[in-house]
Amino acid sequence: MKIKDKIKIITQKVLPKKFLSNVIAGIAETKIKLVKNLLIKSAISIFKINMDEALTRDLSKYKTFNDFFTRQLKNGVRPIDERANSICSPADGVITEYGQIQSSQLIQAKKIKYTLDHLLNQSEMASRYQNGDFFTIYLSPKDYHRVHMPMDGKLISHQFIPGELFSVDHTSVSNIPSLFCRNERLICEFFSEKVGHFSVIFVGAFLVSGIDTVWKREHNFETKTHQRVELEGHSLQFKKGQEIGRFRYGSTVILLFQKNKISRVKNISKYASSVKVGNRISTIVNET
Repeated sequence: MKIKDKIKIITQKVLPKKFLSNVIAGIAETKIKLVKNLLIKSAISIFKINMDEALTRDLSKYKTFNDFFTRQLKNGVRPIDERANSICSPADGVITEYGQIQSSQLIQAKKIKYTLDHLLNQSEMASRYQNGDFFTIYLSPKDYHRVHMPMDGKLISHQFIPGELFSVDHTSVSNIPSLFCRNERLICEFFSEKVGHFSVIFVGAFLVSGIDTVWKREHNFETKTHQRVELEGHSLQFKKGQEIGRFRYGSTVILLFQKNKISRVKNISKYASSVKVGNRISTIVNET
């Protein structure tokens, strides 16, 4: 590991990450025009954010920095692959890892693995995904930060798991064991007649000041206890491409599928595949 990377990892371990994230959250929610506009203009300049895609280009219309960061896009700029057998990217970002879950082990980065039990903190749920398939998608600060459905499905449960707030950038993911299992996360499990159970996992990270879902606003990581909510009997139906939530800063989405339910698309490769919401990343087995 390079010296600068070692310093970065050590610094993260000793920093009061939650305190700093809460401070940033307060700043990101300020409605003071001078501060808010300066933050937005700085983000556009530093991260090269494409405002041509934004539904609202007038910066004065955004009430806060978070309002800007979770901005809505124009209709049609994220076309959804409508083929019946397609599974679409739920987010803009880069596919950093994907593949078959080896028994219960997933790849975090080269030479670093983690387990379903550790990630999900729920053995019955973990058993459903043994030898299944997974995708890990990293959202950088420049990306669109709303998360959409990869396919049609019914929400059957969501659970919040408290934890750390390590950065999820390449250096951190490559050097901090079980990072995704240590960070706070929101696990949303769905059911589809075509593939059975599948999960969309929002992984919290340093400076992420909250996660919103369309059914529950502000999973803001202040809760100290593990929360799981079963929704059978009054579950919510979502269509492929429909919005289900948003990050209020860059982070990571993990997709889980059951064994022998999907086939990966040949042109998808790790770290080389920049994807957008609606791009086909996989197909349903035995579905035309």
